[in-house]
Amino acid sequence: MKPKFLWIRPFLLILLFAILFQGCDRVKEWVNLASHVESKSDKSEKSKSGDPHDDDADDDDSDDDSDDDDADDGAARHANADKSHEGHEGEEHAEHLHKVIVTQPVRKDVVSTQSYVCQIHSCRHIELRALESGYLEEISVKEGQFVHQGDSLFRVIPALYQAKLETEMAEAKLVEIEYNNAQKLFEQNVVSAQEVALAQAKVAKAQAQVRLSKAELDFANVKAPFNGIINRLLCQQGSLVSEGDVLTTLSDNSLMWVYFNVPEARYLEYKTSIEGRDHNLEIDLILADHSKFDQPGAIGAIAAEFNNETGNIAFRADFQNPNGLLRHGQTGNILLHRPLAGAIVIPQRATFEILAKRFVFVVDKDNVAHQREIEIQSEMDDIFIIGHGIDADENIILEGVRQVRDGEKIEFEFRDSAEVLGNLKNKAE
Repeated sequence: MKPKFLWIRPFLLILLFAILFQGCDRVKEWVNLASHVESKSDKSEKSKSGDPHDDDADDDDSDDDSDDDDADDGAARHANADKSHEGHEGEEHAEHLHKVIVTQPVRKDVVSTQSYVCQIHSCRHIELRALESGYLEEISVKEGQFVHQGDSLFRVIPALYQAKLETEMAEAKLVEIEYNNAQKLFEQNVVSAQEVALAQAKVAKAQAQVRLSKAELDFANVKAPFNGIINRLLCQQGSLVSEGDVLTTLSDNSLMWVYFNVPEARYLEYKTSIEGRDHNLEIDLILADHSKFDQPGAIGAIAAEFNNETGNIAFRADFQNPNGLLRHGQTGNILLHRPLAGAIVIPQRATFEILAKRFVFVVDKDNVAHQREIEIQSEMDDIFIIGHGIDADENIILEGVRQVRDGEKIEFEFRDSAEVLGNLKNKAE
């Protein structure tokens, strides 16, 4: 080896030292590169000096080159195999795409059902308050008890009111005696007619005071103003109550008022097509356990104004409650059932939504799909009742909606609408 290549060996030692202490993969590459350069240099020197072993070295180099070529060929074959595999997968994916199924809307008579959250109230629900101050002497009822009109419920100690009544009755008796005396003296021409009239006025005043004292005494006894159910007792026997204190509440549950809020659009629909034909509107009440109340309902009243914050108006449905199942304060859902004649119906899965709007793909006579907005009039389990947007004689895409683009010509399979409606399972995409 000539002196000009003596620098290679120290360089290799330095790199080897770096590999041992640094573990750097990059350095290993440099070492391999340097070894390759040194080997090439030695081979070139030997070829110039006529070393007999050069032929063997050259053979080795050619073998190495052939090995490298074989490796390159293997990598190329592997890459081609990967491309072939990917192409095969793409073909399989294309084969697994769902077929585009087309059907038609159906015009039929349906029953449109609208659901609203509701609150249940008694037709009469009042607070029973103390009319006078004092101690509760007697409580004649229990919580949850049914009472009849006129039943005594609470009684405040009436001692003061009884004494006042007796005083007023004595005063009335006194002025009545004075009146009788004045009447006799008038008949004897002893007193004038004015004296008799004055005595008569005193009698009337005393009798009015007696009636007032009786009313005050009756205020100490709280009675039921109508038939109903007693709620929780807020005061116990012996409690000191003031005038106006709430003692309990009384609910008449014979007729229940069910309130629910209706959007303005539904209100206008009701006023234009329902009012005057109430026999066509069926109202059901669904309770909290998802059971249906066994009594039918009827619209009893509509509020006088809309809520400006929500845009809704309150409706009231009346339900008879013969078994007392419903109580004041319950909640549930109101179902309004309205028959629609000749409504256009499509499956929900034939539609798709963009920015809170509903669309379908309509296929024309040239098999070109066109995106079209529709208006949903009502929603049922698996179908939409269409307000406007499509006609019953047009073709719409049922399956494969996401595979189609607006204005694209498609190949499809037509499926009869009766078969489609008989096998509905899926919702809209």
